[in-house]
Amino acid sequence: MADHQEASVTLPSDPASVATARRYVAEVLSEWGLPDDADTADSVRLIVSELATNAVQHTLGQSPTFTVDVRLERQEWLRVGVTDSHPRWPKRLPAAVQQDNGRGMVIIRWLAVEAGGRLSVTPTEDGGKTVWIGLPWSVGAPARSVFGR
Repeated sequence: MADHQEASVTLPSDPASVATARRYVAEVLSEWGLPDDADTADSVRLIVSELATNAVQHTLGQSPTFTVDVRLERQEWLRVGVTDSHPRWPKRLPAAVQQDNGRGMVIIRWLAVEAGGRLSVTPTEDGGKTVWIGLPWSVGAPARSVFGR
């Protein structure tokens, strides 16, 4: 396997694209050797769902598309990023506002930390941003549940 692998898809900022993004990433990870039933696969699918949902819901029509990037670096580190062209960066909402929504970034951050990873945000050249999640690549390592199963 190569030292560095990448895959990318650009989708319309539409709620139906969230499921498409999730399936795309699951297929890429499967091709790279991550079993579909691995705990990491579950976590990454949830992370992609939350990031894609944020890209659709919180760009307020200012980002007609979003892009999902998947990168495997030296068989050690998996990075998944969702890019949109809206200039506002994600932020944690106050608890009172989170009654019906607003928990996505909390969930993403928790999953990343629990798996030994991290979350970061980088600006894009067009004034938007990419929200990245980095996770240790665990293919071949013993399974460890982040959900307590």
